[in-house]
Amino acid sequence: MGVKAINRLKAVLAEQGKTNKWLALELGKNETTVSRWCTNEVQPNLETMVQIAKLLNVDIKELLISTL
Repeated sequence: MGVKAINRLKAVLAEQGKTNKWLALELGKNETTVSRWCTNEVQPNLETMVQIAKLLNVDIKELLISTL
């Protein structure tokens, strides 16, 4: 069936010239975990998404793929 893309984390990090490693360090998370978020294999919880939005200085909506 394939993975359903829910977040745009990979794209937003690329737009800002930031890496998975940078985000992992900022959040105190494992780099593999961040990589799995970026490939939409798993999703960060809402609280973590809020932290990511603050770190990247974007609205949380920028990190999500619209359902419309």
